[in-house]
Amino acid sequence: MATPRQRRVLVVEDDETIARAVRHRLVAEGFDVRIAGDGQEALAAYAKAEPDVVVLDRLLPGLDGLEVCRRMQAARPVPVLMLTALGEETDLLVGLGVGADDYMAKPFSMRELVARVHALLRRVERASQLAVDETVLRVGDVDIDTAERRVYVRGAEVQLTRTEFDLLRRLAERPGQVFERERLLSDVWGFSEAAATRTVDSHVRALRRKLGSGVVRTVHGVGYAFVRP
Repeated sequence: MATPRQRRVLVVEDDETIARAVRHRLVAEGFDVRIAGDGQEALAAYAKAEPDVVVLDRLLPGLDGLEVCRRMQAARPVPVLMLTALGEETDLLVGLGVGADDYMAKPFSMRELVARVHALLRRVERASQLAVDETVLRVGDVDIDTAERRVYVRGAEVQLTRTEFDLLRRLAERPGQVFERERLLSDVWGFSEAAATRTVDSHVRALRRKLGSGVVRTVHGVGYAFVRP
């Protein structure tokens, strides 16, 4: 039985070698780790173990990772780090669209995986601490309810993932200010790796698809800014 301080991670990976390596590293970091090898097993383990974070392979036998993620988020929202061997931007955006909070391309470093799992947990804890803040950020046509973590564009609610919301909120706190990609990684994801800035780019693209292309502007060679109305 896990101690009260242990956080539980569900690793969903059909490659046993990778699954064992990830489990070994996360256990060494103090996590209680459960493993599932396919989509159906993952959903059963998710319902039983109630993990704090899910590390989910994109390509699985039977139900693929996208469908597994969609069903998990519908049952009980949870931070999901998706592992993918697919490098196409459209595939990454689809993953973000079904509720994944972050992704890593294979092959990946265990050090970075552990850093991202810790970062996801810190964001959840920070969101809980900020829940008492009833501030609504209003920038142009966008209203961001920071207490209920809801976003509205011209009065219509837009569904965002946890990471998309955190990124939008950070940008909206300083309309017009240009944030470097590395700073956004540090502020939103909780780590800063120059090689991981593509993560920021993918989430900005996802935000534009949901909120409109004119909400976040690109400052080429630097980063992004929330467009001041």
